[in-house]
Amino acid sequence: MAEPRSPVSAALPHNPNSMPTPEGSTLEMDPMEYTLRKRLPRKLPKRRNDVYINMKTDFKAQLARCQKLLDAHREICIHGLGLAINRAINIALQLQTSSQGALELSANTSTVELIDDLDPEDPDEAGEPLTRTRNNSAIHIKVFYPSS
Repeated sequence: MAEPRSPVSAALPHNPNSMPTPEGSTLEMDPMEYTLRKRLPRKLPKRRNDVYINMKTDFKAQLARCQKLLDAHREICIHGLGLAINRAINIALQLQTSSQGALELSANTSTVELIDDLDPEDPDEAGEPLTRTRNNSAIHIKVFYPSS
């Protein structure tokens, strides 16, 4: 028989507008008083054969860039973060399909820590700028020609 859930954790809903403080309590913030500014993620070392997939660039353009890199290198590494994970997987599978199975794939997943800045709308009335850390999923797909 399963253990019952703790009444404390069941009674506390997840509130995205609360921030943990160093003392262990939570700070309630009014979302109207702060502007959320997402920092760019810390990138892996940029090599010539690394491709970072995003959702802003056209899919066909990203696919063509990967194909062009594969023509110059025997392997490329496709990186996708958050919402771009599905697109990174789709690009890798499209590359494999267009090569008639000559390419192999090796995928690894990870969790990336991201930092967001919360800037006060009115610096005179609101508090000081805050930062918030959160975790996001990432995928790293190695697309390569196997050695013969």
